Amino acid sequence: MQQKSKLFLQALKYSIPRLGKCMQKQHLNHCTFADHYYNRIKLKKYHLTKCLQNKPTISELARNIPSRSFSSKDFLPIKQENEKSLSKNMDAFEKVRTRLETQPQEEYEIINAEVKHGGFVYYQEGCCLVRSKDEEADNDNYEVLFNLEELKLEQPFIDCIRVAPDEKYVAAKIRTEDSEASTCIVVKLSDQPVMEASFPNVSSFEWVKDEEEEDVLFYTFQRNLRCNDVYRATFGDNKRNERFYTEKDPSYFVFLYLTKDSRFLTINIMNKTTSEVWLIDGLSPWDPPVLIQKRIHGVLYYVEHRDDELYILTNVGEPTEFKLMRTAADTPAIMNWDLFFTMKRNTKVVDLDMFKDHCVLFLKHSNLLYVNVIGLADDSVRSLKLPPWACGFIMDTNSDPKNCPFQLCSPIRPPKYYTYKFAEGKLFEETGHEDPITKTSRVLRLEAKSKDGKSVPMTIFHKTDSEDLQKKPLLVHVYGAYGMDLKMNFRPERRVLVDDGWILAYCHVRGGGELGLQWHADGRLTKKLNGLADLEACIKTLHGQGFSQPSLTTLTAFSAGGVLVGALCNSNPELLRAVTLEAPFLDVLNTMMDTTLPLTLEELEEWGNPSSDEKHKNYIKRYCPYQNIKPQHYPSIHITAYENDERVPLKGIVNYAEKLNEAITEHAKNTGEGYQAPNVVLDIQPGGNHVIEDSHKKITAQIKFLYEELGLDSTSVFENLKKYLKF
Repeated sequence: MQQKSKLFLQALKYSIPRLGKCMQKQHLNHCTFADHYYNRIKLKKYHLTKCLQNKPTISELARNIPSRSFSSKDFLPIKQENEKSLSKNMDAFEKVRTRLETQPQEEYEIINAEVKHGGFVYYQEGCCLVRSKDEEADNDNYEVLFNLEELKLEQPFIDCIRVAPDEKYVAAKIRTEDSEASTCIVVKLSDQPVMEASFPNVSSFEWVKDEEEEDVLFYTFQRNLRCNDVYRATFGDNKRNERFYTEKDPSYFVFLYLTKDSRFLTINIMNKTTSEVWLIDGLSPWDPPVLIQKRIHGVLYYVEHRDDELYILTNVGEPTEFKLMRTAADTPAIMNWDLFFTMKRNTKVVDLDMFKDHCVLFLKHSNLLYVNVIGLADDSVRSLKLPPWACGFIMDTNSDPKNCPFQLCSPIRPPKYYTYKFAEGKLFEETGHEDPITKTSRVLRLEAKSKDGKSVPMTIFHKTDSEDLQKKPLLVHVYGAYGMDLKMNFRPERRVLVDDGWILAYCHVRGGGELGLQWHADGRLTKKLNGLADLEACIKTLHGQGFSQPSLTTLTAFSAGGVLVGALCNSNPELLRAVTLEAPFLDVLNTMMDTTLPLTLEELEEWGNPSSDEKHKNYIKRYCPYQNIKPQHYPSIHITAYENDERVPLKGIVNYAEKLNEAITEHAKNTGEGYQAPNVVLDIQPGGNHVIEDSHKKITAQIKFLYEELGLDSTSVFENLKKYLKF
């Protein structure tokens, strides 16, 4: 059976447009159901070039446009430095920064998609799609199947791979870093492999085999960030390509998932709060699909299969959190669902994996990670509490019914392998060199009390030997939207900051998903201000417990996390010294009133409909960062934006920066001489991707900004960061 990722809930990510690419060739995030949904990602080394890719996309219009930066003083482009003719007297930071930005990319190991099928491993080697025998996968003995350079794209890479059941064809989705577009190629496997077909803008895709032993490729087509169409195609002598399904409600997204046993292909139709699933028989793919349950507003469900039974993860019934139910495959309607397993309160279901005799649930409960192993023969449950340093899962592919492998990671610790062996009933840890960060740093789980009495979890990292933490710089992270967890994957720059004495704090505020579905519901629509209150409470609690002080406190966020950060800068700017934002969503009101934008209709369940609902409009006005800018003192702000970003339009970010500078200028005039105005830097990067997490230039610019604003020496942090490029 074909190897594939078992990210059972991965489809949910695709109903969360402004999250953007959750980065996992850069960051396998959301490696939870919010991460990359196809590939097995082989972790060999850690670096800043590509660290696990998430959302599938590819560039059709590769461009080479220099980045542009703007400051609050004149809001004019900053002259770019000629890095080849740097002065010998330049400071230490600039020397290291130059090495980071000009380091040849080929010197870093790229982490590629990898799929095992039969006795072969399929993966990317250089600019080629290749395969090799499983036992020779780590050698250089491989067969070239397709040269990506034929697509004439700039630095293309394979995002995911699917092999047809009988290994006659392989399909691969290809993208580049600077675009949200994607292309799927189909290669015929023979003595001389040839590209059989190419499909643009493919989101998800799966193979099945029909009654005539013919391979059928089902795929979804994405247009303007919306995925509403399902196609099926055959190749060889009986070529065809036909549209199979079209979702007419523009607020829904369509995603394909093949059950782990390949028995059914599921068509998942969903928005933020509601889903509907259709089954395509993996043995008779030309038969009409079977509806499991017609969409019911507020009901989410996802489907796996084993031994003629459907296992359904759903929030139906009370409490409205996820629970596991099951029913016979031939009686799939909701009235036949039987409760099989319930979760504890404040539990987030990260993922689910199905085995021959076991079901494994990957959970987050009260900000700690757990694995629940359910014996399907006797309904026994074994709950395993995972090491307290772990903050996220990375799922691994595996067809061995005896073992369940996965990885654990944290922002400052690279992923580590674990395997649960069903026969022994034990969890085995990868042996070898113990990462020194385990002894040189601490991870703390704290809670803050929001103004309505809610306890808000926080995860904090700092050096073990740090003295007088009140005088240490603090970097706070927040997201708080779409029911998504705050990203806590390994990032070398975060580890380097901790090594340099920084405190890192991750605030799991309402609107996110860390404590389950209700935690999200309590921070969306007309409860969005709860997330802002939570963030304020977290920062005040940190200061009150001796972690840093306002003059050394910085805050960072990306995409929709920019809403809470921008709102806090308006309401309590005195809590912060500096802020960094990437592709931030800052103009909620005007964006949600513009129905011509590709994502507005999909976003109504999260932000509300200000065009038709006056209550929603007035509520958004209360927190929208752009609407609430006023003449006052602000923290310094560094914003990274992307020129052709379709998810968060550049226009809204530029308008925000201009209005903010006007307010700062007015406040400076009213304050008089001697006032030190904050810096506002808008750095516009080329390309059309939403977020590029592992950009050397972006990372160094943001860290330089923070160090300069806090008046800290940056020499050692950049020397240490350089070591991780070949880590």
